[in-house]
Amino acid sequence: MASRLALLLFAFVLPAMVSAIRPAKNPLCLKGRVVCDLCRAGYETSAITHIAGAEIALECKDRITNKLVYSQPGKTDSSGEYTMYIDQDRADNVCDVKLVSSPQNSCSEATPGRDQARVILTRYNGISSNDRFANAMLFMANEVASGCAEILQKMHELDDDEN
Repeated sequence: MASRLALLLFAFVLPAMVSAIRPAKNPLCLKGRVVCDLCRAGYETSAITHIAGAEIALECKDRITNKLVYSQPGKTDSSGEYTMYIDQDRADNVCDVKLVSSPQNSCSEATPGRDQARVILTRYNGISSNDRFANAMLFMANEVASGCAEILQKMHELDDDEN
């Protein structure tokens, strides 16, 4: 009887206990994109292009002391999108993804107000998915592209129709 109890313990209870005390190896997946604002509008229009090879950085600061406690560099892929994996829950931190540099000399000025994106990197917020999404960040083109006046005029007309 004792040997059956020991076998039961080793077969079912012990593995369950070990998996319960092991830290989860299921990272959060942060996704976002970096674009070039060809119209220098300060927001996304139909005249944006995606920037491949843009450098970004995730920075998390302590909520109370405001000291940097975590940093992770990143880079956009050929479609201007990035994916970062974060192993540790950052619930007690304020985290932002920030633009670092653009590989395009003609589009390398960070757009004020769109040069970083606040992200929530915790599992304790009701989101069941491991995916987290950051707002798109923008660099501005050095020169306004042709056709932008028409694009912005059309967007302005659409805004007027809604009011």
